[in-house]
Amino acid sequence: MYEVELKVRASHEAVRERLSALGAERVGSVRQVDTYYDAPHRDFAETDEALRIRREADAEGSTTRVTYKGPLVEEASKTRREVETGVDDADRMADILDSLGFSPAAEVAKSRERYALDGYTVTLDSVDGLGEFVEIEREAAETDLETAREGAVSRLRDLGLDPDDGIRTSYLGLLLDS
Repeated sequence: MYEVELKVRASHEAVRERLSALGAERVGSVRQVDTYYDAPHRDFAETDEALRIRREADAEGSTTRVTYKGPLVEEASKTRREVETGVDDADRMADILDSLGFSPAAEVAKSRERYALDGYTVTLDSVDGLGEFVEIEREAAETDLETAREGAVSRLRDLGLDPDDGIRTSYLGLLLDS
């Protein structure tokens, strides 16, 4: 499966008003702390890949997921292959990665508000050290990537945001560049 994602810098106040006017459903909010890892056998910065452990907490409790993100597959969005699974114990998973020669590279912490809008997830992100962003995303099969991207562009416009302001760089990349 592929994740089709568009991201722009935007003030959340105006976007919340547009989401309400469009009838979007607020799904919830979470706090996420992502620890990214360097691999012992290749340079993820060169291959445009990522491996992370994500710790997520909300009003219901907490979860941990491990995610591999493949290289970007198109120029117009942040579309990439994504493989993810849950783990019971973040510290044990970190120990496994450490034992295999992977080392923590950086941490990204953010608060997220999620909304459902026309089959897309709209996320209002407040990223520590970077500011406010809006992401629109949807999972799609490889044969449906263009349709999913075009729909994300339309949702951005519906929210009063300019798709030409899109940012393809990950939060990790933005933090490392700042």
